[in-house]
Order: sequence, then structure tokens, then C-alpha cells
Amino acid sequence: MSCGEPHETDCSEILDHLYEFLDREMPDTDCTKFEHHFEECSPCLEKYGLEQAVKKLVKRCCGQDDVPTDLRSKVMGRIELIRSGQAVPDHDVTAAPTGPQES
Repeated sequence: MSCGEPHETDCSEILDHLYEFLDREMPDTDCTKFEHHFEECSPCLEKYGLEQAVKKLVKRCCGQDDVPTDLRSKVMGRIELIRSGQAVPDHDVTAAPTGPQES
């Protein structure tokens, strides 16, 4: 999506990093750049508003659910593998083996 107007920050860059902005997972200088873009680009502002509303709805509807401990452990294990630069297997390495094992 692009409004067709020239901006200091291209619409595609804004939309590619929209969730980082929504989650405040970027430096303040980048947040300021996004806010400035939204002031001058109504299509991106509209997309931001829509994604912000969806995020609030999900939080309201699902925010009270507890995450199962084993799921949290699996996710954290995968994050650690990625951070350490190790290859992440396609299958669940934490699952208990099922069926006969080959030797």
C-alpha cells in the first residue's frame, strides 16, 4: 500500500515495521519517524488504526488466558536456539518420543 505521495520514510517501510511500532519495540527516534509519517499519510494512519484496534480486541478477548507452562518452555527453548545461532529443527524436539525408535 502506498498513498503515492513522496515521504521522508516510504510507506512500505512503515507497513513492514508497523507491529514493532505498535509494540514499542523500536528506538524512540524511529517511533518519532513513524508518528511524523502518520501525520502526513492517511492510508498508513488508517492501517495503523485498524491494526491497533485488532490488537486491543485480541488483548481484551484473550488477554486473561494463561499460557501452558510446557508451551512457554518450548517457545523459550526455540528463542534460545535462534539467539545462539543454532539451527532450529522443523519438528518439536521437546516432545516425548512416540512409537518405536530407530537405532
